Amino acid sequence: MSDTLNGSPVEIAGDAETESLELAVHGRWDVALAAGLRSAIHKCLSEHPTVLLVDLRDLGDPDGRSAPLWLAAHRAADRLEPPVRLVLCVPPAAVLATRLRRIGALRYLSMFNSMAEARTALSGGLPLPDRVRLTLPPDPHSPARARELVARACVDWHLAPLQHRAVTVASELVVNGVEHAATHLGVMVSRRGKGLHLAVHDGDPRLPRLLSPSRHEPGTPLLARGYGLRIVHVAATAWGARNGRGGKVVWAAIQDGVPRQGF
Repeated sequence: MSDTLNGSPVEIAGDAETESLELAVHGRWDVALAAGLRSAIHKCLSEHPTVLLVDLRDLGDPDGRSAPLWLAAHRAADRLEPPVRLVLCVPPAAVLATRLRRIGALRYLSMFNSMAEARTALSGGLPLPDRVRLTLPPDPHSPARARELVARACVDWHLAPLQHRAVTVASELVVNGVEHAATHLGVMVSRRGKGLHLAVHDGDPRLPRLLSPSRHEPGTPLLARGYGLRIVHVAATAWGARNGRGGKVVWAAIQDGVPRQGF
């Protein structure tokens, strides 16, 4: 997915196998880019990846003024359960790299010179979460099979308090995929500490939009057009979508407690 935040591009890509995210930053450091990056980091951490790898090779920060943002990002990632590992790709001669080394950030923050080096170092040492997968055809029976998969995962992983919300969200995501994408769907359910991460991949690159629901007529089903993503919006702790693998991935995080709004 490629987002433009306050005029400065920030690209976000995901790796389904490692359940990690990569965030590439382009442009000169200023107040607008800082605000956009805080929003992008918050969005990435809401998805609760195993690793957030940030590519800063194209960041124009000649004075290293972005250092406090990366320290704050590390603190936010480390507070999650389980923690998200924040990794930076910074040219070794950059002022930012020197400043981070000087303040001792390397004690808890991983830095690499290139993305290839970072990916190689991370590939063999990532503790992958418990997860189950299912490939579904675009037919009316697929939402029920997705509900069964999620319900079984909640029981097996002792996450019964999340079951109703998780089953509801999974069902709506698959219904949307069947109706709008009309391609085969890849469903992945992963455990994130005491929470769940749901992801549905389809072959349609069009990203979903949260629409105003159509006017409800008496006697018609409540789940009429316009309500599906609103149900996800209310039931999920966070949700979002990004392009990838010839289509898109729509994801949702389900955590115990009061749901908060998605992105």
